[in-house]
Amino acid sequence: MSTPAEDIWAILREVAESQKETDRKFQETDRKLKELGKQIGGLGEKFGSFTEGLALPSMEKILRERFGMEVVSPSVRVSKGGEHIEIDVLAYTNGELNRAYVVEVKSHVREEAISQILTLLKRFRDYFPEHKNKTVYGILAAVDMTPALRERALSEGLYVARIHDSVFEMDTPEKFEPQAY
Repeated sequence: MSTPAEDIWAILREVAESQKETDRKFQETDRKLKELGKQIGGLGEKFGSFTEGLALPSMEKILRERFGMEVVSPSVRVSKGGEHIEIDVLAYTNGELNRAYVVEVKSHVREEAISQILTLLKRFRDYFPEHKNKTVYGILAAVDMTPALRERALSEGLYVARIHDSVFEMDTPEKFEPQAY
């Protein structure tokens, strides 16, 4: 027959073992959640690349035919002074037009997307001094954008393009005046 103290110690040992098992299960769950987060992040990157790939043919056509661009380059990355930027599509022409267009492609536009393209436009000449004499415009191309965010983008002087029947089309009012950067 055991004493009350021995019973208490036995219960404490069981609780400690149970706690160790609970801790192990939490660590395993945490590991699985981290792995799932990495997988979801990877899917987001792949979906973003897919959206950019989907946008490129129609945006290239728009940039060449509507805006007269001679050079259209997807996924332009620049590093200077330890800082990096990426432009989804950069288009430009020299000569009489002497313009550049920075296109940001998003599957789902959030407020940050507008801030992001505005920052790209403001810093454009820092990263591309060879285009310092060009007039620069921004285009926000999106699969999904709320009417409020569309209006915000337009009010910032950004062109807006949206997908329709698997093709991106300009979604900018006829008398729209873009902001030159």
